[in-house]
Amino acid sequence: MSSATLHSAAAVLVVDDESETASLLRDLLVKRGYRADAVTSGAACLEYLRDNPVDVVVADVQMPGMSGIQLCEHLYVRFPDVAPIVLTGYGRLDTAIAAIRAGAYDFLTKPTTGDALQIAIDRALEHFALQREVKRLVSERPSDAPIDGLLGESAAIRRLAQVIRRVAISDATALITGESGTGKELVARALHQLSPLRRDAPFVAINCGAMPASLLESELFGHVRGAFTDARSSRPGLFIQAGTGTILLDEIGEMPLDMQAKLLRVLQQRTVRPVGADEELPFEARVIAATNRDLETEVEEGRFRGDLFHRIDVVTIDVPPLRARAGDVLLLAKVFADRAAARKGSFLSGITRQAAQILVDYEWPGNVRELENCIERAVALCRGDQLEVTDLPAKIVDHQATRLVLNTASPSQLLTLAEVQQRYVMQVVAATGGNKTQAARILGIDRRSIYRRLEEMRRPPASGGSA
Repeated sequence: MSSATLHSAAAVLVVDDESETASLLRDLLVKRGYRADAVTSGAACLEYLRDNPVDVVVADVQMPGMSGIQLCEHLYVRFPDVAPIVLTGYGRLDTAIAAIRAGAYDFLTKPTTGDALQIAIDRALEHFALQREVKRLVSERPSDAPIDGLLGESAAIRRLAQVIRRVAISDATALITGESGTGKELVARALHQLSPLRRDAPFVAINCGAMPASLLESELFGHVRGAFTDARSSRPGLFIQAGTGTILLDEIGEMPLDMQAKLLRVLQQRTVRPVGADEELPFEARVIAATNRDLETEVEEGRFRGDLFHRIDVVTIDVPPLRARAGDVLLLAKVFADRAAARKGSFLSGITRQAAQILVDYEWPGNVRELENCIERAVALCRGDQLEVTDLPAKIVDHQATRLVLNTASPSQLLTLAEVQQRYVMQVVAATGGNKTQAARILGIDRRSIYRRLEEMRRPPASGGSA
């Protein structure tokens, strides 16, 4: 809903024991396009709210009987969807703090200007509208128990949750695919936690592309004392350390070819031989692999063993990119913002509508990880109680949406052929829920081509200027 729509539909109730002041404020708000009314006491306000829908209450602090602060406390309990704004002729900090603690959204000093009051009301409307949307999303969650860390209400994330629940009760080797930053390790941990046989045993993970082959072999399979210079004592590898739990081989597509051959034998025999040992040890852990590469293409181009690929590709789980999860961005942003604010020790009431729109429009090539980093940065820079456009990184604020809009007569909005192709590819991938095989079929190109195009889009542009 746009700000203009919120404004025109808003009902505001003025509460002031001075009837002349109440009438003046009511008339001022009516002239500015609100549906406004006025009462002269806190009790009359509560009585009015029983029969009339109201979005914002603007109340004086100093009133006989029920003060404005006491009225805020009643509104917080009895009418939580109404946004209170308090006015006072005494601009004291302790009064403002008391009002905010009582549930007031904002605090203004009298005499206030029409512009200041309108800004406060519109901000309150935006904040409470976003709150209601979050509540709606939470209320519509499926009856199944939520999966720890898997946040979102989009169709793509619900399908992913269903697949996770089905695969978790299996003991088959699983391959998790998806772009960087989509949460592949989170999915692996969910498979472990939802497994009735393995959830009480260890979960261990290793990045196969983060260390050389010699060290990787020792980490995975273990070593005996004296196997190499620094081997002062024997050490079990991760396959053994996992026990009856789960081992995640993350970024398996980056594993060196010689290690791939050794891993294939381990998976076939279900035994490991520690470096320097003469005997093999059986292991019981479930094996899960994850990659952001297209392993079928890697096999075709000789960078990944086909026999190993078929060994680990028993069950495939494709994690959708954030751009294919329509509706999840603001929900995730709110969660990340609350976490970051809690760590910072600050209070954050929400995200402005303009900043929220920018977050929704951005394609998030770095996926959930990029969104989380963006929100953490924004919270660190935020000086007020809401995340503003100025708190967001420039590249996100200045980006151009990939969605195609061709029915324009403005030359400045016309695109190059390369831009049209790029935006259309992104649009098809998003429409297929991140399914690259289906997207490639729709586009009439092979799967390798679509992966190459997506990789080029995620690559930062080359810097200009002469060398």
